[in-house]
Amino acid sequence: MVKIIDTTLRDAHQSLMATRLRREDAAKLAEKLDKAGFYSLEVWGGATFDVDLRYLKEDPWIRLKVIDEIVTKSKKQMLLRGVSLVGYEPYPEDVIKEFIHRAHKNGIDIFRIFDALNDLDNIILPVKEARKTGGIVQGAMTYSISPVHTVDYYTKLAEKIASLEVDELVIKDMAGLLDPITAQELVTRIKKEVRIPLGVHTHDSNGLSTATYYASVKSGADMIDTSVFPLAYGTAQPAIQSTYYALPREARGEINLSVINEVSMMIKELLTTKYNKEFDPRLQVPDPHALVHQIPGGMMSNLIYQLKEMNQLDLLDEVLEEVPKVRKDLGWPPLVTPISQMVGAQAVLNIIAGERYSMMVKELKAYIKGKYGKPPAEIDPSLRAKVEGEELPEIEKLGMKECEEKLKSILSEHTQEDVLTYCLFPHEAEEFFRSKLKLGSIY
Repeated sequence: MVKIIDTTLRDAHQSLMATRLRREDAAKLAEKLDKAGFYSLEVWGGATFDVDLRYLKEDPWIRLKVIDEIVTKSKKQMLLRGVSLVGYEPYPEDVIKEFIHRAHKNGIDIFRIFDALNDLDNIILPVKEARKTGGIVQGAMTYSISPVHTVDYYTKLAEKIASLEVDELVIKDMAGLLDPITAQELVTRIKKEVRIPLGVHTHDSNGLSTATYYASVKSGADMIDTSVFPLAYGTAQPAIQSTYYALPREARGEINLSVINEVSMMIKELLTTKYNKEFDPRLQVPDPHALVHQIPGGMMSNLIYQLKEMNQLDLLDEVLEEVPKVRKDLGWPPLVTPISQMVGAQAVLNIIAGERYSMMVKELKAYIKGKYGKPPAEIDPSLRAKVEGEELPEIEKLGMKECEEKLKSILSEHTQEDVLTYCLFPHEAEEFFRSKLKLGSIY
């Protein structure tokens, strides 16, 4: 029987409404979802930490604590970006260790850990620390399509990740590129070579997701990710309401569809009355062109949001055409955070400037210099030449002790979670804490 993971409280709203679901609404939905019979609820990680702090002005740790108090039947899981945790660049070792242990203490049962470039050096330490917590550790492979990313490539990668002694493996298809035929071959090959549970995570960006899940489960996949409609389809996961009936009868889990219907009605009410600006129904429509631009759900919703803010939404099609060109220039990196952000930003710059790479995103320069790890293939030599010899300003990443010293000048009383928040996003954390102090409330 396949285990079903619900993504409504993390990836679904990240993909369809730029991660703008507020804590109070997440808590109400979590209470109902916990009664639906899911193996796990994805409730934290990814962009939720940053967006809570930067845009929603909410403490991400409190979101986790509130959900942990409410959810008592289902496991709670998070998405962890390897050594970049929930940020966009690698953090010091002591910050990585403390963050993982605090996440577990505050309610995380399952850590899904990945690296954007599938560079194992970037997940070794997080996997090791997550194992120490006693939680379940999922090692995720970032799925993509390119001359480099073949079935052989992913089968060998699965063996390497399994050698790190993770509990479960996951094929992380963040752009909905995995088709049913390839899924059948890939799942069969991995299950033959690796003797641990295998999950498949996909999006409906190309309209393939339900068929891909069916093929995956028939081929031996142990877990799949779905969300609750109307926070489903398009750039998000397929809806549990239909996926459940698409699965082989013998593989269906005991999902309470009556509870799911109640959650669905709650979401519909929220989207029409409270989040009508953040929620864009166009993102629910599959786009076959996604097989070309390969843009994942979270990146697409943010790209549209940013272009709207710039009054440049009419340039979207040109930007989508530019994205795969930039990706090829960079050695075919999979489009997942933080790589997707820098590729998207560079594509926008290339179109607006009218001359490709006349301006370059500073993070892209760092990528070319190897700061984010080893790319899957060779980077275009002309791009290397553009940054060769250029000294990039180092963004200082502070350790726990340094962060605590700086935080004392803002908060005389603080928790280790506050210190971690400052370590991860110093500027945003200071702004958040000072604004809360003015209101007379931190917690």
